Amino acid sequence: MKLQKLIQKCSVVALRGNAEVDVTGITSDSRTVTPGSLFIAVEGICTDGHAYIGKAIEQEALVVVYDKPMIEEYFSKVTYVQVEDSATALALIASEWFVNPSEQLQLVGVTGTNGKTTIATLLYETVRRMGYSAGLLSTVANYVNGDRYPTTHTTVDPITLNGLLRKMVDAGCQYAFMEVSSHAIHQKRVHALHFAGGVFTNLTQDHLDYHKNMLEYRNVKKSFFDHLPPEAFALTNADDKNGAVMLQNCNARRKTYSVRGMADFKARIFEKHFDGTDIEINGRELTIQFVGVFNVYNLLAVYAAASLLGLDQEELLRILSTLTPVAGRFQTIRSSKDYTAIVDYAHTPDALTNVLNAIHEVLNNKGKIITVVGCGGNRDKTKRPIMAREAVTLSDKVVLTSDNPRFEEPADILQDMVAGLTPEQQATTLTIIDRREAIKTAVALALPGDVILIAGKGHEDYQEIKGVKHHFDDKEEVEKIFAAHRKD
Repeated sequence: MKLQKLIQKCSVVALRGNAEVDVTGITSDSRTVTPGSLFIAVEGICTDGHAYIGKAIEQEALVVVYDKPMIEEYFSKVTYVQVEDSATALALIASEWFVNPSEQLQLVGVTGTNGKTTIATLLYETVRRMGYSAGLLSTVANYVNGDRYPTTHTTVDPITLNGLLRKMVDAGCQYAFMEVSSHAIHQKRVHALHFAGGVFTNLTQDHLDYHKNMLEYRNVKKSFFDHLPPEAFALTNADDKNGAVMLQNCNARRKTYSVRGMADFKARIFEKHFDGTDIEINGRELTIQFVGVFNVYNLLAVYAAASLLGLDQEELLRILSTLTPVAGRFQTIRSSKDYTAIVDYAHTPDALTNVLNAIHEVLNNKGKIITVVGCGGNRDKTKRPIMAREAVTLSDKVVLTSDNPRFEEPADILQDMVAGLTPEQQATTLTIIDRREAIKTAVALALPGDVILIAGKGHEDYQEIKGVKHHFDDKEEVEKIFAAHRKD
């Protein structure tokens, strides 16, 4: 593709060389530069691509795109393009390279602290069950119709992202649903995408290791809605105080959903049990196979977003009643000894509170709750004492353990959690660093009628320790223990 076409939407400050050269590939990783490719130098959190311009040229990059006025020596065989912002240029160039695939799809982005994975995944499953082709970009996995592609981030880099969207278009997909993280918005990964709609779930404390404070975190989320086109829809949770904020200065069609008050899409809850919840959506009754008020919000958002895409509402209600929880989201495992384990991804204070409250609502004081929970390393430390406090407040017994310690010492993470407890709470809380042993201990403490919540990792099938991912799956661990019970 001609360089001039690739950079036509970029804010170019200066160009030195030939704008008509033929580019054979694009990359922001100098290790993947091949002869004839375009290398974009982007400043990241840990590394700055500008430091690798020399390496890219050594590997015969044809074009270098950058935003810092720092190149001292120019090579005649290389074309240099200085832009106002490399991250924005990367998004624009990636979209152009793959022939703007988002414009050929009904693309819906889901953002917020909790519920993104569930809503995006269930939207994907819903439209597929209605007979449409669709793609999914999520924390758990990426899908192009039924083909699965592994993922490493909630929202991948612009080149990978547009490449997957192009696969969807080529496979005949009509719809695509994606989780949109605050990191991705802030780092311009979704900048050049054309969205048919955006969904806001809620905003609670998370990612304060990355964002300066909650105000910045909120404003980053809001910027996603600020950039939606007028023909798109902006769907927000009216029961979250930040829902109305997302719609300020938004040019898209503004719609709301609510469980507690008036909204365009309204749900009511009639009865809760471990097998599901009896609800009503806009006056129509149905039973969903999900537990907890937070899941009612998720299913309501799915119904609302699909309706706004123009899908048949009667058929939507029928399909909603057949949907089941996403991997690692309130997954229920029954024991032959008459107690229940629940595996959930809850890794923020609000998500943990939601899951524990949902268990309380169903238990109705007829059993005890034993919670196994930890916090990830090299992430927001301020939520650690809050997580421990919420767990202890809403559980009968708590076992604090490792999550993904990454490059931190597990004992230090647990100490941060314990610091949120009173001396009396500390005395009744177990601390077991080994997650496998923590789960075994929690199960050993359970009696008939009790519920064991294993929180924090959900769908993840690994533990990340000192940069190495070791296989570990909470659901697998529970099933092994329960299988041994059946043999006893």
